[in-house]
Amino acid sequence: MADGGAGRIQTHQGRNFLEMKPVRRTSAKHKAEIGIIGGSGLYRMEGLTGFREVRVKTPFGPPSDPVMIGVMDGIPVAFLSRHGKGHRVSPSEINFRANIFAMRLLGVRRILSVSAVGSMKEKIHPGQLVIPDQFVDLTKRRAGTFFEKGIVAHVSFADPTCPELRNAMADAARVNGATVHEGGVYVCIEGPQFSTRGESLIYRQWGVDVIGMTNATEAKLAREAEICYATLALATDYDCWYHGEEAVTADAVIQILHRNVEAAKKLIRTAVPKIPSVRSCPCATALKNAIITAADQIPKKTLERLKPLIGGYLK
Repeated sequence: MADGGAGRIQTHQGRNFLEMKPVRRTSAKHKAEIGIIGGSGLYRMEGLTGFREVRVKTPFGPPSDPVMIGVMDGIPVAFLSRHGKGHRVSPSEINFRANIFAMRLLGVRRILSVSAVGSMKEKIHPGQLVIPDQFVDLTKRRAGTFFEKGIVAHVSFADPTCPELRNAMADAARVNGATVHEGGVYVCIEGPQFSTRGESLIYRQWGVDVIGMTNATEAKLAREAEICYATLALATDYDCWYHGEEAVTADAVIQILHRNVEAAKKLIRTAVPKIPSVRSCPCATALKNAIITAADQIPKKTLERLKPLIGGYLK
């Protein structure tokens, strides 16, 4: 992991890269309050005009891909491919901290996340959409906090997704005539392997609704960064619990995924203008009383690397 300052960006125009000043001082053309993180099958966002690639340097290393910043129906939007173009990065290898930190440096305060999932309930058919409101995190190999190396913070995570974003996506789904299930539990496994039948049946007993490999980690880090977060989950299969269905395979997932992604693109484009311009949710102040380390005990290097997140709280 890189340990450089508070973050810098490079913009990609043609073949040349121009290193800019720290992001917090850049012009409005490098800012976007709404971010979209695309998962499997969603590597670019149609409807994003006048866009440019922005390469962000974070204290946690590089994001999965350059961030695309452009305008969608008059609204500045930042798009990031979670797995990188061409799907190069596996779930366990995603630099989640760099992805979320980069979004924060670029001014993003709301993230709409798109993710392929397996359905754990018969009523959620492959090809349908789910907007979960809860997570169960079973990951094992990834960093899920910004707060380490001399600083401790405990953010509230009882309700891990933003109700304002969930409502905007649900309204957009109805406008587009999509079958959407509002609410539900997303169980997040490490991967990249799919579940065993035994695991799948246990998760079913827990009452979870969908299964994926990425979004719980993103949601935790977004909350620490005081970024609103919500997931649009695209059901592609029944995992391996469903009798009469073959065990899930990548080929089967991809076939349904392509259809789902097109629906997701339309839904996201419809949802973006529906997002309230002012945040009234608790996401915006998640760190207000969460940092328990005395300010004079925080190492200078740690303070500097987290300044974009905590600068407003530690004077």
